Amino acid sequence: MGLKSFVEVSADSHFPLENLPYGVFQSKAAGGGNPAPGVAIGDFVLDLSVIASAGLFDGPLLKNSQCFNQPSLNLFLEMGRPAWKEARATIQRLLSDDEPILRDNISLRNKSLLPMNEVEMLLPVVIGDYTDFFCSMYHTKNCGTIFRGPENPIMPNWFHLPVAYHGRASSVVISGTNITRPRGQGHPTGSSLPYFGPTKKLDFELEMAAIVGPGNQLGKNIDVNEAYDHIFGLVLMNDWSGTTISPWIVTLEALEPFACDPPKQDPHPFPYLAEKKHINYDIPLEVWIKPAGQEQASVITKSNFKHLYWTITQQLAHHTINGCNLRSGDLLGTGTISGPDRDSLGCLLELTWNGQNQLSLNGSARSFLEDGDEIIITGRCEGKDYKIDFFVSTFLLLLLSFLTSASASVSAFAFSLKAASESSKKIVPKMSYVTGYFIIEFKIINF
Repeated sequence: MGLKSFVEVSADSHFPLENLPYGVFQSKAAGGGNPAPGVAIGDFVLDLSVIASAGLFDGPLLKNSQCFNQPSLNLFLEMGRPAWKEARATIQRLLSDDEPILRDNISLRNKSLLPMNEVEMLLPVVIGDYTDFFCSMYHTKNCGTIFRGPENPIMPNWFHLPVAYHGRASSVVISGTNITRPRGQGHPTGSSLPYFGPTKKLDFELEMAAIVGPGNQLGKNIDVNEAYDHIFGLVLMNDWSGTTISPWIVTLEALEPFACDPPKQDPHPFPYLAEKKHINYDIPLEVWIKPAGQEQASVITKSNFKHLYWTITQQLAHHTINGCNLRSGDLLGTGTISGPDRDSLGCLLELTWNGQNQLSLNGSARSFLEDGDEIIITGRCEGKDYKIDFFVSTFLLLLLSFLTSASASVSAFAFSLKAASESSKKIVPKMSYVTGYFIIEFKIINF
């Protein structure tokens, strides 16, 4: 039997008592109120600022702490794993069906448990820095083959260290944020000049990302065997024109039952990357496409977080080996997560081999996505008596509508892609909550 909450949690809920992902929200009511940290339970958000003000965080680390009276989770993240465990234990106890403190206090329940359809999710942390890694061997090999040929698809150094680049934290946004179709210069044809215009190959990237907890001092690296305690949890991420992440952070404590062995690393890593507890997480991921004008969606990708060659703890340790100082709330992306099979590739670049091949979707052909297409990405960990879903709002399911120009093929981040034949437009979203899934709809205004 799974854990049981006094809050109604349906059998197919994405937020059972075993999950309890963290986010930041504000009310949709007039005025909105102040942003506050919360956790998801069933179809509700538990307002942690109300719980803290009521004195219910009474453990030695959180008693009298102001970490939940903040507009972000950064202060809570800085407190480290002992405080995270204390908070999780307290929240699970307060929400349990046999605990009367919150269950029987109707006034406090009404103040602290808010229906999800009455809140707006915000960026959960202030992200000072963002780094995107390149940690899927299958993705690396496929990209190398596409652009350099099959003779030397993976550079030798890739097997010695987790390659990464530094991205712009200013462009990391929460799912549902207004999106503008990127424009720039395209490759010339023959002796012609490059062309300027909207992108024709905007691609989704099936990624996840680690949220950093306590940081490290400048000049002092984090030992790979201590890196676990510097990672608060995971979000879904799509790195495209900007970077979009889910509003809910699923903690590593919630993912512990899904730990698994990672791929064998050959050659053996240098000592600073050779970890004693070498684990990945078994998180099945799927990508669906629903072609414009059709009612049925087709699965195009079935991948898994466990395919990552370099673990998130190795990524963090390598990031700090030169003394780079990480800070609470920093974002470490995994890179595109592809698997070994044709149906486990994590982006359209691989699936269509850079547009050379077409996907067949219920009679519709696609090289890249077209206006009106929809994309759905899901991630789900299933235990014996419960499941944990990831969505760009928790590893749940996010439907993202995205409007593009009529002349270009498109793809979008994560979830449902609905496009209109408009050029150079900005997207204005509204969010609703329907039967356990977030649906994001867009209308367009002149840009």
